[in-house]
Amino acid sequence: MDEFTTGQIHPIECAKEAWELIKADYWILFAISIVGAMIGGISMYILIGAMICGIFNAYLKVIDGRGKANIDDLWVGFKFFGPSLLVTVLIVVPMVIWIIILFVTIYLPIITAAIMGNNADGGTILGTFIVGFIIDIVVAVIMISIHSLLIFCFPLIVDRGISSWDSVKLSARAVMKNIPGIGGLIGLNFLMALVGELAFCVGLYLMIPIITATNVVAFRKVFPRNSNPPQIQ
Repeated sequence: MDEFTTGQIHPIECAKEAWELIKADYWILFAISIVGAMIGGISMYILIGAMICGIFNAYLKVIDGRGKANIDDLWVGFKFFGPSLLVTVLIVVPMVIWIIILFVTIYLPIITAAIMGNNADGGTILGTFIVGFIIDIVVAVIMISIHSLLIFCFPLIVDRGISSWDSVKLSARAVMKNIPGIGGLIGLNFLMALVGELAFCVGLYLMIPIITATNVVAFRKVFPRNSNPPQIQ
């Protein structure tokens, strides 16, 4: 039975440790992350699960001290296409639904007002916008909660060689037992992303390896390295 620790996630320390562990491999991890994201996007997210597994494979390799990362670590993710499929669906489908809701409740009223011009009822448009904004906040909270429960799924699939469903159950249990640390981790990730966004937006991309490595270090705090890792065929 897979076991996990509790109370070991200290977000700031995770970020500091992550930087020390990946700084020598920063640029190759950056390249792996960008290439993986591009392939996932170009494939209409069909391959996004495999690419995320490949990305985590590279980061785990560096953080576990098993060698330097290289682009071949990304292609290992294809071996996890099947095992990661359910998790991919659970993450991507709600995101698509959220985008549709966002468009209908926020952008559609704005577009309608622009098309109608002076004929638009300002009060009705404003009311619709406010209601839509509230709905989006509620949906965003639900989305963040769901994604928080799944935060360890992909690294678990790579590290433990388990199925999507088993990773979902194990990740959810571990998150529920580590809520303060996970909450702090999500908050820190948001702050790092915000800092990157303020740096002419380009900085957001440069923060990706640090954010990812911080999450992987947090994962290792909860799920210590397996003495008998699964063999990737």
